[in-house]
Amino acid sequence: MRTRPAPIEGLAASTLQLPPGPWSTVLEGLCARFPAVSREQWQERMARGRVVDGDGRGLTPETPYRVGLEVHYYREVADEAPIPFEEVVLHVDGDLLVADKPHYLPVTPAGAHVHETLLGRLIRQTGNPALVPLHRIDRETAGLVLFSTNPDSRAHYQALFRERRIEKNYEAIAPALPELEFPCTRISRIVAGDPFFRMQEIDGPANSETRIDVIARGEDFWHYALAPVTGRKHQLRVHLSALGAPICNDGMYPVLRPRAAGDFSAPLQLLARQLAFVDPLTGVARRFTSGFSLEAAPMHIPTPTSSIDPPG
Repeated sequence: MRTRPAPIEGLAASTLQLPPGPWSTVLEGLCARFPAVSREQWQERMARGRVVDGDGRGLTPETPYRVGLEVHYYREVADEAPIPFEEVVLHVDGDLLVADKPHYLPVTPAGAHVHETLLGRLIRQTGNPALVPLHRIDRETAGLVLFSTNPDSRAHYQALFRERRIEKNYEAIAPALPELEFPCTRISRIVAGDPFFRMQEIDGPANSETRIDVIARGEDFWHYALAPVTGRKHQLRVHLSALGAPICNDGMYPVLRPRAAGDFSAPLQLLARQLAFVDPLTGVARRFTSGFSLEAAPMHIPTPTSSIDPPG
């Protein structure tokens, strides 16, 4: 029985099933599919056993190309910059780990972030290669993330999210909305926008719902409580922006405002504050609360830009 290769230094392997093509070797096919990775880099990875087949056998530059061959490879980024913020493990047992994620740290590998991820750090810290996130929050968002520590019980916790049996509470700092009556609910249809990594509201059957209340009212900015009923990508950011109150320091909504790599000066004022649920294994009610705060960070409202480069 084929098994997925074990993570290396907390990084899981990516998988590619070779499509039809004219290449004589796997190396040639990989070079054609991933032009940003040089031939020399693929050769070096192969030499270190970082490119294997579905049975875990190392592939070499001479391995013949075969349509349908399952190739596992480990992504690498040269000179990956460290992210200077630390996560906190709030709870861990034989089935569940709860982490409190800082701003800027991605949950899983993406783009220029391969080793500097919450998942990678936790695997290295716990020594448990079976860790899998049960849900995701944006790299720019701070707060709680639940992980399964045990493949045998994983489906029970995944069902909490699929069946909406978990209470998720977020907080945000955004411009005041004195013309609206709170609490209120934003219901809309959210789909992929242009460019592809942004979302947008359009007319049509609703697929997203967020309950919104106010925790504290300032002169220009309010502290909001957000309870997403659904879990669309960027849902909270899109909903507040559509109401006329884009979350402070949001570099994506309502307009793109890309930042230079390594600029940690103004974190997105969005926090996954609480998660509450009845444990599906024990029947015990559980509630976890983030220790991070929003109030101390500098804030400003996004200004228009003509750039459409995706944020780093």
